[in-house]
Amino acid sequence: MFLSCVGESSAALDPSWNHNPPGRPAFGPETLHTSNYSLVLFIQLSLLSFDLFVNSFSELLRKEPAVQLVLFIIQDISILFNLIIILLMLFNTYVFQVGLVALLLDRFRAMLMYSALYLTLSIILHSWIMNLRWLNSNRFIWTDGLQALFVFQRVVAILYYYFYKRTTEYLGDPRLYEDSSWLREVFARARQ
Repeated sequence: MFLSCVGESSAALDPSWNHNPPGRPAFGPETLHTSNYSLVLFIQLSLLSFDLFVNSFSELLRKEPAVQLVLFIIQDISILFNLIIILLMLFNTYVFQVGLVALLLDRFRAMLMYSALYLTLSIILHSWIMNLRWLNSNRFIWTDGLQALFVFQRVVAILYYYFYKRTTEYLGDPRLYEDSSWLREVFARARQ
């Protein structure tokens, strides 16, 4: 029994046993499939469009605080889902799988920071608005602090939309999902 286990484990280490072409990982996607990327891109852009819609028109529903609360909750969840989708796409790249996480973090640091900042500002703004408006929706609630937060959240939203869209388009590049000469050079520099 011990010999059969040793034989099985050595077969897994034997290069002739591996049927994958050299230079390709034995796990994960071998290439980026257009249909999968199109579906993910459609979901991401749909969530971004919903977020833009809520940012644009949520104040028109101020007389219905329950509806506005539901929209705010769905908006915050969609921002979180978009962040999770981007992280999963980053984890799925060949660059991540060979251990060059620093390269990805360097490239996408701005998008990750703006996503976290935008989610935080959105939750704070939504909580503040709903707290002031819940009992009396006709009352003027726009204090100086709330107006400043509102403007800051909208400015960060514009930057978030830009960096997020740019990142989704960049992650569609098939070179991130396969072995290439530039990746080998970066890997060699990282090992030194």
